[in-house]
Amino acid sequence: MVRLATSFDASAIATLFHETVKKVNSRDYDVKQIAAWAGAAPDVAKWRARQAGRTTWVFEVGGTVRGFAEFGANGQVEAVYVHADHQRKGIASALLVQIEEEARGLGMARLHADASTTARGFFQKRGFKILKQAEVDSRGPSFASVRMAKPLA
Repeated sequence: MVRLATSFDASAIATLFHETVKKVNSRDYDVKQIAAWAGAAPDVAKWRARQAGRTTWVFEVGGTVRGFAEFGANGQVEAVYVHADHQRKGIASALLVQIEEEARGLGMARLHADASTTARGFFQKRGFKILKQAEVDSRGPSFASVRMAKPLA
């Protein structure tokens, strides 16, 4: 089930993000990059604060958050993360469909995403096109990133 996140979901979101980066993104990034990206521990306050400036949806199964996605007012897909144990089950796709519906309802012409190397293929399969390659600095190390966009018909 996809639903809007509440402040009560911040702990589950923080934990899911932390664990997913460490388990999934470690295929494409080195130890220093993962440490900077994930942080030393889940940061609930950070994720609660992020929810204030974005629309956040969670994918919940049996009362447990299995994935989440964030959408910014400017058409930016801010985050799409799925728990490492629940990859490739349609969760990220369901979350992205929700974002697309919201964007269309707001009259947006296209979506943007700054995708990690890990997420690049996911976005491409869902109609996003690469605009440019980038390097992003985050608390020390730089990360390969891809700026992508998808027109909304």
